[in-house]
Amino acid sequence: MGPTYLPLLVSLITLSLFGTGCASLSSGTTPVNDPSAAASSISISGGTDEPSAIVSQKQDMALNAGEAVPAVQEAGAPEESDAEEADENILDAAMELIDASQEHWSAGDRDRAIDALDQAYAVILKLPVDADPKEVQQKEDLRFVISKRLTEIYASRFTSVNGNGKEIPLTVNDHVEREIRLFQTVERDFFLESYQRSGRYHDQFARMIRDAGMPEDLVWLPLIESGFKAKALSRARALGLWQFIPSTGYKFGLKRNDWVDERLDPEKSTMAAIAYMTELHQIFGDWATVLAAYNCGEGNVLRVIRQQKINYLDNFWDLYERLPRETARYYPRFLAVLAIVKDPAKYGFTLGETDKPLLYETVTIDRPVHLQKLAEKAACDFEDLSALNPELRHAATPGAPYDLKVPPGSRETVLAAAASLPKWSPPKQTYVVHRVRRGETLSTLAVRYRTSIGRIMDANNLRSGRIIRAGQKLKIPLREST
Repeated sequence: MGPTYLPLLVSLITLSLFGTGCASLSSGTTPVNDPSAAASSISISGGTDEPSAIVSQKQDMALNAGEAVPAVQEAGAPEESDAEEADENILDAAMELIDASQEHWSAGDRDRAIDALDQAYAVILKLPVDADPKEVQQKEDLRFVISKRLTEIYASRFTSVNGNGKEIPLTVNDHVEREIRLFQTVERDFFLESYQRSGRYHDQFARMIRDAGMPEDLVWLPLIESGFKAKALSRARALGLWQFIPSTGYKFGLKRNDWVDERLDPEKSTMAAIAYMTELHQIFGDWATVLAAYNCGEGNVLRVIRQQKINYLDNFWDLYERLPRETARYYPRFLAVLAIVKDPAKYGFTLGETDKPLLYETVTIDRPVHLQKLAEKAACDFEDLSALNPELRHAATPGAPYDLKVPPGSRETVLAAAASLPKWSPPKQTYVVHRVRRGETLSTLAVRYRTSIGRIMDANNLRSGRIIRAGQKLKIPLREST
């Protein structure tokens, strides 16, 4: 499969990302009937337990699929039942071709596997647009499976070309050296403080990343994402150590409600980041492009690739100049961090002791209790409780049973203290509706109503604080009252 295949591949990926809503970052939804699960259930990497004669028979069916397809095409103007049967035949033929592709792939025949998927795609296009809704949905599900299979086959090719998928090549070029100089000068304090905080999470994150079969160097990604601050918040409303926006966090299982925002949970957000980067690696096949997509979204990177019209995965730096500036700096900045932590003396750094890991045990609290009151009653430190449970939005346990992290050895004391405390109720939030006047900004509104820009953006689901217009109505959250 040569470079000429890339435009079709990118079109299929883009279709699966944006056309069906299966992988859109902005939607945060999953497709009906969970085609992603269907794709995983017939994973390309899996083998087969069927006798070789049966496998050979399916491969022959795939080769002769062109003979089976015209049988569907030659149907005349059937009655309603005949039309339904013809539609089912189309879907069955497509599924047989997908199965045949799997067998070819398992046998190591990439070209025939791709050819079978091409035929399957051609077959499902013959399903009438006015077919039964259930069959139309099956068509969309098969479209998703086909595009995912092609993506995995293509990515696997470049995984073998680019080397060990568990290593990130430490390139130090002009772009990386520029970021190193920034860490040596104007960002030196930021680097040293972030490195010190890394000790709280490094060992746990490294173990999780290693167990997932990914490069352990990715443990340093939160240094450039958040400075290893559990509650870091970006201008784009990305939150936590791994900087998830709400929709992407939701897509990878991070719950967000009135009580809890799991983007702030170190362990759960790390699991989500691993799942996200695993998916990106299946698409792109090299870690440089994966990290660029992690920063700005796979859809944006795919659009740049489609415009580039070259075999970009052979060299990430061909893609570098066409990415948005912040994203283009992202990978060189990460490589700069790796260069310094691997050889600090070479770059003029003396890296001191890091913070100790956050050790804890858990206790189940089944009703709302505020951590401040709980700390006072149990003779614990409130700052410790808060640091162990950053995902609690009000520093209080929710109404449902919740596994609260507490300092080692304090489980029984905390449990007894929680039982003696009254049920805590969250503060009531009130709003006013404001019509934006010419010249007003979120900053001026925040000052006027004694609130914050972030709370106004959250209340109105705004992604950018710079885009409001005269005449627009905004909900302004007022100061909380009990």
